[in-house]
Amino acid sequence: MMAQFPEVSQQSSLHPKPVGLLLQYATAGFRTNAQHLDHVMFRMGVLATLRSKKTKATIGVMVTASHNPEEDNGVKLIDPMGEMLSQKWEGFATQLANSEQDDFLTALKDVIEKESIDMSQDGSVFVGRDTRSSSASLSQSVLDGVSALGGHSKDYGLLTTPQLHYMVRCQNTQGKYGEATLEGYYKKLSQAFIQLTKNASNCTDDQKHLTVDGANGIGALKLREMECHLKKELHISLFNDGSKGKLNHQCGADFVKTQQKAPTGITINPGERGCSFDGDADRLVYYYIDTEGQFHLLDGDKIATLICTFLKELFTQVGLNLKVAVVQTAYANGSSTNYLEDTMKVIVRCTKTGVKHLHHAAQEFDVGIYFEANGHGTVLFSEAAEEKIQQLVENVTTDEEKRRAGLLLQNTVNVINQTVGDAISDMLLIEAILIIKGMTIQQWDAIYSDLPNRQLKVKVADRRVIDTTDAERRAVSPEGLQESIDTLVKNHRRARSFVRPSGTEDVVRVYSEAETQESADALAHEVSLAVYRLAGGVGGEPKPLS
Repeated sequence: MMAQFPEVSQQSSLHPKPVGLLLQYATAGFRTNAQHLDHVMFRMGVLATLRSKKTKATIGVMVTASHNPEEDNGVKLIDPMGEMLSQKWEGFATQLANSEQDDFLTALKDVIEKESIDMSQDGSVFVGRDTRSSSASLSQSVLDGVSALGGHSKDYGLLTTPQLHYMVRCQNTQGKYGEATLEGYYKKLSQAFIQLTKNASNCTDDQKHLTVDGANGIGALKLREMECHLKKELHISLFNDGSKGKLNHQCGADFVKTQQKAPTGITINPGERGCSFDGDADRLVYYYIDTEGQFHLLDGDKIATLICTFLKELFTQVGLNLKVAVVQTAYANGSSTNYLEDTMKVIVRCTKTGVKHLHHAAQEFDVGIYFEANGHGTVLFSEAAEEKIQQLVENVTTDEEKRRAGLLLQNTVNVINQTVGDAISDMLLIEAILIIKGMTIQQWDAIYSDLPNRQLKVKVADRRVIDTTDAERRAVSPEGLQESIDTLVKNHRRARSFVRPSGTEDVVRVYSEAETQESADALAHEVSLAVYRLAGGVGGEPKPLS
């Protein structure tokens, strides 16, 4: 066994696992304090090489902890089409990461045998990292893991997470999706944006101005690099660019969404558009401050609605009958769901929380628009839909108006990173839509009004006592909990509430919405009490919100 993998055995001893440390590969990969990750990185380099040999394709490994604090880090693997690692292999990742030092080679052999991997097959791995101080040495550990199994690696250095997803897809489509370089990414997206906005009438310089919060992360760095490609078609004021602030500290999409206020270190005048990336630039939220000084957030639901409205109008103009759907989770505001179903007349599909569930559901339609409320999302076009758009543009008999709309659709497809949520790509798409439609951020916000809502957490002894169904919207255990929630909801107007166990800690998450904030707060508290009493709450009873 040792003789079979002498290099792996020798190299692995240079990246020893702390005894007893256990980690779980989840949707976001592995994430924890950076000091505990060296062995995990080496082993993920090994696993990515195995995955590459198995799929006969290039695999990506991204070193990042997204919106976590600076002292944390993490790693996630990217499958051949730029999508997230398959669920079965998430299990292998956990198995390899948690094997004690002496059992690592046995665990490795187990994966090779289970998957019947031809070890003579070439392995190819792309590696990228974010700006954290620990990322350089940790990505070197990944590269060590790749070379230990004789794989070929390409180290892209500093990249946003969505950029690495993009590179992997470009490589595995032999350049059909684009060129697997940063320059290729910048050019494809910028040119599509410039083409989309070039014929927009009445676009003032004011409308071209956007304030961006880069979360003091990799997104700020890459947006700076991209600016020259946009040829002044978008005037960006970049704040929290990493030159002095701390990553994700009082800034970034997660801070803005949870705190419902503008990030620190940003100056934004009433009525001006602002947006925030998260730490690895795969989430985006927009906001503005009105003349009364009131803060207004436009989250993933508002983004999905804007994109859906735009695409639906274009499909109508060109006469394309495509199956369009918006995919949401239970956290989507009820007003957005009602607007999409009743006014826009589009299919709305609800899935469990977690990007991979949304991505998977979106693939079932000609056009699948998916966004989590936190601002992570993208748009997927089926091959058939892309071909129909292409034919429309190339057909000499297409009349001028239809061709113009067809070209807008074609450039919309090109500005979107279909592999994963991408803050830079989503930002360019939103800016293009606002320019084309001559819309202000206030007009966009007014498409529908969010129902007031509240999210709370209840500590429990064991989160596994909560089991849900219907895309996490109804609890099936413990007994009596769903009946209690149903009764409580009836006491409030336009209300709904659901509970779900956290994926990472022993807490139950409670979501409530209702006609007024007071009502939403009261309902959230009442449901929290029901959870505390029926699901084994620990600590003091949940207190009413002041």
